[in-house]
Order: sequence, then C-alpha cells, then structure tokens
Amino acid sequence: MLAKLTAKNQITLPKAIVLGVDAAEYFDASIENGRIVLTPVRLQQAQAVRDKLAQLEITEQDIADAIAWARR
Repeated sequence: MLAKLTAKNQITLPKAIVLGVDAAEYFDASIENGRIVLTPVRLQQAQAVRDKLAQLEITEQDIADAIAWARR
C-alpha cells in the first residue's frame, strides 16, 4: 500500500494498516535500517501512573527531592 508524503511532512496511513493495530491516537516514530517504524503509543498508561501518584499524594516536588537525594 502507498502512503503519500505531503509538502507539510504529513502522511495519511491507509485504513487497512490502521485497522491492523490496536486503536491508538499517537505513534512513536523511529528509523530502523533505513525504514520509518511507527509504534502505537497508549497514553492512558501514563495517565494511570499520574492517577496513582495523585492517589498516593506524591507531588512533583517529592519526586524532585527523591531524585536529588539519590544523586548524592
């Protein structure tokens, strides 16, 4: 299947390709052996981590303090 690169560096993926992977709004783009590789990214996993941190009442400052402590 062909996908055309536009003047604005945009590519429309063929529907059959998109249907072949789990639903994803974002893709990680990389180059492997001269090929462009798109890997679906599920951002909800990151949101689950944020929700857990909020549930545990861990703040960004707590994380920064822990990193600073570990680097000593």
